[in-house]
Amino acid sequence: MRIRYDRFPGGVSKALTLSYDDGRVHDRRLVEKLNAYGLKGTFHLNSGFFGLEGYVHAEEVAALYQGHEVSAHTVNHPFLEQSPPEQVVGTILSDREALEALVGYPVRGMSYPFGTYNDRVVATLPALGIEYARTVASHGKFDIPSDPLRWHPTCHHKQMLEHVDAFLAPLRHSRMKLFYIWGHSYEFENDDNWELVDRLGERLGGRDDVWYATNAEIVAYLQAIERLRFSADCRMIHNPSAIPVWISAEDEPLKIPAGRVVRVEG
Repeated sequence: MRIRYDRFPGGVSKALTLSYDDGRVHDRRLVEKLNAYGLKGTFHLNSGFFGLEGYVHAEEVAALYQGHEVSAHTVNHPFLEQSPPEQVVGTILSDREALEALVGYPVRGMSYPFGTYNDRVVATLPALGIEYARTVASHGKFDIPSDPLRWHPTCHHKQMLEHVDAFLAPLRHSRMKLFYIWGHSYEFENDDNWELVDRLGERLGGRDDVWYATNAEIVAYLQAIERLRFSADCRMIHNPSAIPVWISAEDEPLKIPAGRVVRVEG
């Protein structure tokens, strides 16, 4: 029995996620555009900047980002690798606590302020409840992250349209393709190129062969795949997770419902 981990929810092989930092007021326009095209984003917020000039207000966070994900970015955007351990712990945990009080769910991810970090910072994150952390080291690929605590994106939004054709192109060998775009919403305003979002939405929005997901949803799904349990001959598959998982069995998509055991015939 040939099993492959090559499917996202719905049995599709492609996923798109967007990731934006700092919580600037231009997130309002960006969210409106993402919603119009059915795209999903993760917004990494500095809780210490709420209400300052050019930043969103705490009171609007829950409603503004509904349907998307609110994620951590530290309280006040320090260089973490230049900070003592106590400060690293404090600024991440305090940011989580402030954001969780606003959105009503656990904040499980972050992006690195300035995109900088070191091994000491990374090693601290699991104890702080952080399951993923995005860098700014774009690699131009559609790879699943090998280390979610050093999650490298596909590209900055300035280059995103250059990758659309490759993302949509059929694969010779089936695998999961993840298109990860990052940036800052104020850059659209500064560069006067909001049309980039529209052009992306026109190309990639509303497709039945793409899963639109937040960063946390992707991490949760990948974790659920890894939790699958197989019989010795791989014909019985148990999914102990709370979400359904799709895989390929003999090159055919197979759904394993949450908490169920599925037997593969043939």
